[in-house]
Amino acid sequence: MEQVSANAPIDYLPILFQLIVAAGFGIGTIIITHLIGPKVRTANKLSSFESGVEVIGNARQPFSIKYFLVAILFVIFDVEVIFMYPWAVNFRDFGFEGLIQMFVFMGMLLLGFIYVIKKKALSWD
Repeated sequence: MEQVSANAPIDYLPILFQLIVAAGFGIGTIIITHLIGPKVRTANKLSSFESGVEVIGNARQPFSIKYFLVAILFVIFDVEVIFMYPWAVNFRDFGFEGLIQMFVFMGMLLLGFIYVIKKKALSWD
């Protein structure tokens, strides 16, 4: 009976090859675009441009923390939905216990959402 090694170094050769190709592609495209790209630098090309509208004011101007708070809350609740997908796929295998666990999970999500609403974290005023 032939014994198979669990992790021979040759098994990692495709991964190493893929990393070399990926890094080579990234570095190669950066070098090629730098070499063959346009070199004319005018004041108009170096000026700030935002969707065809001239820039007004300073880009370093502070703005409300509410923007970041809404973005973080969106990411948190979006990630929670990702956790529901494997549960939905394996719903029949989990049985009644899995259903109870999902109710507990959804209840905790609902409590978090109620907390956010009570703290008025989503109001822009």
